[in-house]
Amino acid sequence: MKRRGIICAGNFIVDHLRMVDLWPEQDMLSSISSEMYSNGGGPFNVLKDLSAMMAGFPLEAAGCVGRDADGGWILNECAQAGINTAQLHQVEGEPTSYTEVICVKSTGRRTFFHRRGANSVFDLQHVDFELTRASHFHLAYLMLLDALDAGDSDSGRTRASLLLERALAAGLSTSVDLVSLEHPGFRQKVVSALPYVDHLFVNDREAELVTGVKISTGEEFSMDAACEAARMLLEFGVRRQVILHDRSGAIVCDASGIIRCEAHEIPSDQVVSANGAGDALAAGYLFGLQEGWDISECLRMATSAAAACLTHASPSGGLIPVRDCLARHPSITLTTLR
Repeated sequence: MKRRGIICAGNFIVDHLRMVDLWPEQDMLSSISSEMYSNGGGPFNVLKDLSAMMAGFPLEAAGCVGRDADGGWILNECAQAGINTAQLHQVEGEPTSYTEVICVKSTGRRTFFHRRGANSVFDLQHVDFELTRASHFHLAYLMLLDALDAGDSDSGRTRASLLLERALAAGLSTSVDLVSLEHPGFRQKVVSALPYVDHLFVNDREAELVTGVKISTGEEFSMDAACEAARMLLEFGVRRQVILHDRSGAIVCDASGIIRCEAHEIPSDQVVSANGAGDALAAGYLFGLQEGWDISECLRMATSAAAACLTHASPSGGLIPVRDCLARHPSITLTTLR
């Protein structure tokens, strides 16, 4: 069977987006200026992004939602976007996962209050690689999937690592994205999965949590530290590439070295929210991988998609077809780092 397309698995979330004028001190008030209902969670965002980018390959969803209005809304959104939901299961006893996303209008910074819900029961039995023709498996977010983050009693590994191993055995390539979460087992659980990950997407904070290397201090960012952390993640087992990103751009680290790509300049009056920008970057990079592009082309697509995401309050509302997205940013600044 010739494989083509991407199956994205993990967190399917309804985001309740609230735009506020400022982030208040404890016990104080801030006014909500606007609100909307939106897709959330790594796989849902990536799939919606790829659909908006007019990807010419199959898109499939795998996950769990509740038998409730939010679950029905997610299934309908996927259907309208042309996303196959044969492995997006409605489960009993848990509500569809949702997040209250509070975004400060003046800065674009956001804070999340999350109900795990149906995503907490998503497990090995919910993905059957015999039923998909996809060539790539994207799993997100590690550390926000209770059942998969749990240890397996027989192997001593996380169940997420077993799922990724199954994907590789079925002939799919794999990628993983993390969530920024303070947790005493963060490093151990993530490292367990890395030997079964071809492409790891990670932001600066998540890289710090896994490696212990301090990359950012407030507004200060150390490129040397970022490169050190990326190399360590490869040493921990990542099979092909580490894509480490922050607000200033992204680096791709593989066995041959490290390439740095600067973020695209966006006029401040066009920046609405950073909500979903990391997922948009992943979607752009995965698009390039699916099309067989080289690293520089993948990075251009990734950073262009992330820049488009910044122009809308929702994670996917700013995404546009690939040709238009690239036309906005005809060139990128690349630096080869050793």
